[in-house]
Amino acid sequence: MTAAVDYSALAITLENGHKRFDAAVDGMTCAACIGDIEKTLRDLPGLLSVRVNYTNRRIALEWQDETFLLETVFDRLRLKGYQLYPFEIAEQERQENETTKWLLRCLAIAGFAAMNIMLLSVGIWIGGDIDPTTRDLFHGVSALIALPATAFAGQPFFISAFTALRARRLNMDVPISLGILLALIMSVYETVTHADHAYFDSATMLLSFLLLGRFLDHIMRQRTRAVAANLAALRAPVACAVSKKGVEQLIPVSQLKPGDLIRIRPGELVAADGEIVSGASSLDESLITGETMRRTVSSGDRIYAGSLNYEGSLLLCVMTENGASLLDEIENLLENALNMRSRYMRLADRVSRLYAPMVHIAALTTALFWLANGSSLHDALITAICVLIITCPCALALAVPAVQVVASGALFRAGVLLNNADALERLAEADTIVFDKTGTLTAPSQRIINLHQIPSSLVDLAANLARASTHPLARAIARERPVGISLEANEEQGSGVSTLINGLEARLGSAHFCAMEEDVQKLGPLDPSVSIVAFRYGTERAIFQIQQKLRSDAVETIDHLRQLGFEIEILSGDRIEVVEKIACALSVDNWRGALKPADKVARLTELAQLGKKVLMIGDGLNDAPALASAYVSISPIDATKITQAAADAVFLGEPLSPIIQTIRLARRARRLMWENLALSVIYNIFAVPLAMAGLLTPLIAAAAMSGSSLLVTVNALRAGDGLALNKKTEEEVFRIETSTAGSLP
Repeated sequence: MTAAVDYSALAITLENGHKRFDAAVDGMTCAACIGDIEKTLRDLPGLLSVRVNYTNRRIALEWQDETFLLETVFDRLRLKGYQLYPFEIAEQERQENETTKWLLRCLAIAGFAAMNIMLLSVGIWIGGDIDPTTRDLFHGVSALIALPATAFAGQPFFISAFTALRARRLNMDVPISLGILLALIMSVYETVTHADHAYFDSATMLLSFLLLGRFLDHIMRQRTRAVAANLAALRAPVACAVSKKGVEQLIPVSQLKPGDLIRIRPGELVAADGEIVSGASSLDESLITGETMRRTVSSGDRIYAGSLNYEGSLLLCVMTENGASLLDEIENLLENALNMRSRYMRLADRVSRLYAPMVHIAALTTALFWLANGSSLHDALITAICVLIITCPCALALAVPAVQVVASGALFRAGVLLNNADALERLAEADTIVFDKTGTLTAPSQRIINLHQIPSSLVDLAANLARASTHPLARAIARERPVGISLEANEEQGSGVSTLINGLEARLGSAHFCAMEEDVQKLGPLDPSVSIVAFRYGTERAIFQIQQKLRSDAVETIDHLRQLGFEIEILSGDRIEVVEKIACALSVDNWRGALKPADKVARLTELAQLGKKVLMIGDGLNDAPALASAYVSISPIDATKITQAAADAVFLGEPLSPIIQTIRLARRARRLMWENLALSVIYNIFAVPLAMAGLLTPLIAAAAMSGSSLLVTVNALRAGDGLALNKKTEEEVFRIETSTAGSLP
């Protein structure tokens, strides 16, 4: 609807004077895309380097020549099927990179120590009647390696355990730290007393396995956050800036300065803190203040970034620099989404909290039992150490989070952002799917087929009014006049927008909303693929006939969903004839048209009363109530902010295939969660009695505990396998241009 966003101002200047620009890349489907992108940009004059990171789906550009045009990069890659979105490296990511390096250093030191100590231990084991002096020497060298190595490499666990104890609570790192320290203390004692065995090998091997698990878990989470940040860039915080002449242009929020004027339309997120210059509306400020009641605002009121605008178009005077508050809010929302606990994770957390004190009680009880039965203090402590090590709740603690992290990461890479932690579980349980039509089953872009029949002056007025709406059909009208002004208007969900222009009322929306039912009837029968938007300005009237196209893979997606066992319905506010045409094209028997938002909610309530667990998929402002009331919901990335906020997940791109991928992965993830919980319970049922019976050494206990954690982690890695089956389809879909979406038959 407006000129392209100017992202060149986001480039940073390096110490050597070069310019650098980082961007997230949409459309990379395999490692071969790296060469394709580099080849596409290789001959650009002034471009010094192109670095593509396939894992994080990012590209870094560096140039020096002032004549270099960043827009050329965007245009070239767009023609090849790639989309670039600006990405700024956050402080949190820098800290995560430092943590990754730290964990890697700890793992390297622990692994080095464990391997060398194991060589010395093997020498003792196979040495037969080894000379006591040589044995003590080997034990002493092992101590010199193990103690400083453990002091450094054990910091991730020791610091966590100390923090928990200082807060008078227990976490899973407490028994880990206690088991490692007791094993080292006992080994030092054994070395000093010239005993036959020491357990430096057990302690360092245990530490190595634990660090490996901690490192892998951190890497998975880091990659998940990296792709989440890419999706945050795709939902780029841009603002509709209004010049003094009334011309609008989309610019990055980071370019906003105090005193700038921006337009906030119904259904959009407020882009920056500021004061309303003109307009009136109601705002949802629950993300900012926690207050769930909407606040009515008008000219002169102060509003804040992160609020959702519901009804009227607002002209806002920015009062903060760079829109930082909105960026912070989006970052916090992403972090909250990553850290939220699903009900399976809450179950595992509760068990883990109870498990930690039970481990210490079991170890103490074991030591007291063996002491009471005549064992020496040494033997009783060794048995207690084995219990501490083997009952370490790592496998239980990783059982659900590992699946959650892997599944979320796989979905992020497939272009799906989860808004709720338990969305995967509810998606796995859904049995009925209800689709909105306009902008959901049909492509977001439509064209007006009777534009030449409408006076240019009315098109200008209608386009200006359409800018106040977020409905896909209104956007089609606004695109006909790329440069224009937005009008202060009120939007009625599911009906249209209205305002006053030069003292006369202007309305844009349904025929009923504009009181133009007779005008529509005079048109006679229309092609069922055509939707109508009425416009009335005083006595002047116009009817826009907008032809819609199915999304490129709508037919295949609906067929696939039926094969997965879903019942399919279509609920739309569009004309009955149009909805019927769409339903026939998709072979959907259950459909309803001419519905208001309340009608959609009523139908979802009716399905719920029948015992159905409904997945609702929609994109419009009028779909937000239905999405919020459904058992689980998904919206496309081009949906309004209110709709995205109401949905449990958001998918990226024009194709509908991510819906199938999400459902398949959700079902697999739920099964793997139960498998991991079962594996953890079975492991403890068999391992704990053996340890308490004194049948295990600390080395065997460490190997068994680490093995169980690795088994759970490896099983969790299977959560992403469900997407591999659709890889070929995914690669094909990403190459399809929006303009080639199939027309309705």
